[in-house]
Amino acid sequence: MAAQSFDLIVIGAGPGGYVAAIRAAQLGLKTAVVEREHLGGICLNWGCIPTKALLRSSEVFHLMERAKDFGLKAEKIGYDLDAVVKRSRGVAGQLSGGIGHLLKKNKVTVVMGEATIPAKGKVSVKTDKGSEELTAKNIVLATGARARELPGLEADGDLVWTYKHALQPPRMPKKLLVIGSGAIGIEFASFYNTLGADTTVVEVMDRVLPVEDAEISAFAKKAFIKQGMKIMEKAMVKQLDRAKGKVTAHIEVKGKVEKHDFDTVISAVGIVGNIENLGLEALGVKIDRTHVVTDEFCRTGVDGLYAIGDIAGAPWLAHKASHEGVMVADLIAGKHAHPVKPESIAGCTYCHPQVASVGYSEAKAKELGYDVKVGRFPFIGNGKAIALGEPEGLVKTVFDAKTGELLGAHMIGAEVTELIQGYVVGRQLETTEEDLMNTVFPHPTLSEMMHESVLDAYGRAIHM
Repeated sequence: MAAQSFDLIVIGAGPGGYVAAIRAAQLGLKTAVVEREHLGGICLNWGCIPTKALLRSSEVFHLMERAKDFGLKAEKIGYDLDAVVKRSRGVAGQLSGGIGHLLKKNKVTVVMGEATIPAKGKVSVKTDKGSEELTAKNIVLATGARARELPGLEADGDLVWTYKHALQPPRMPKKLLVIGSGAIGIEFASFYNTLGADTTVVEVMDRVLPVEDAEISAFAKKAFIKQGMKIMEKAMVKQLDRAKGKVTAHIEVKGKVEKHDFDTVISAVGIVGNIENLGLEALGVKIDRTHVVTDEFCRTGVDGLYAIGDIAGAPWLAHKASHEGVMVADLIAGKHAHPVKPESIAGCTYCHPQVASVGYSEAKAKELGYDVKVGRFPFIGNGKAIALGEPEGLVKTVFDAKTGELLGAHMIGAEVTELIQGYVVGRQLETTEEDLMNTVFPHPTLSEMMHESVLDAYGRAIHM
């Protein structure tokens, strides 16, 4: 059978790949996307979306337990874990089907199977029915990443879980150990802790949520401990002894090894890029610690070959991947392309309380040589936060004292993952403190805290 010819072939249909394919088709390029498992990739099927569905259930459960605070009565409050998981899987399934519809609507050819690149401009796909040969002048790698597994801490699906096991748990943990306090680890810790698991989080760095501003990390730690979590920082799990229904973790803290028993362990110690069996080495693609090396336009250095999303390195975020997908499609079609600025990509963590940030932390800004002005505003000073019964939180802003440029914004509290976009737009438009000060924020809203934080940086806060 003759090879099918396309203008662009995208390998991987996650949030980077399917967006790249749709944008390319919109621009008139004959496009194919190859996916080996699920349309929507890890994010939609096993990451961003189903975890948010789980966390919404735990959030509602938490509110039900606080019914009395709102003048309401709720008795015999409980949950059905199987039903919680079923809802989460249903949400993921609904959206995955939607991706298929969007690809079909935009006349993108979908090939289900495992792709390799035997030569430049050629893709061979192993399918259920055999193999298909595709050719294209341009190929985009969007194969994503998977959970990193450390020696001795490998998941078995029973006692030791990855995020996939945690999304479809065989049981409700009673005593849970979460290894790693990045977004994935903390979100699962928050979910299971809220539902009643005795939860311990071990972090090798000196603070939880180590990529966040130190002040936000400290605030989060205090909130987690108040909720009953045990937090172990500067600690490392050296060994897991597995027995029937029990795991004994050997945890090194301050040079001494402690032993603690758990019935479940979730390993969330980072990710590795899916670079294997693609033929990248033979093509001359440069690899750095399981990720493809690219320039700012996601070009690999091999003519006609691009890499986007998690396989192309940090930040490992779906929205970054999607933007790169659009950018590469525009570039291939001869349009003006806007490269990603990592420091302007927001990071969101959907634990309780939520955490969101964009730009430089206070420490990083100072490290880069900026003279900074820092503003802070607490949730307790905001009428809407008090009315919502969510008075614990903080909005922090960092400005260049010389130019007024917004260097960074860091938030913790209710719905901050929805608020952060205001500061993201501000950074994209190169907003100064004057622009933000002169903006009228609606009342009563949580967004007023964003305004007050800016005012505070310049000694002008009204409600504090």
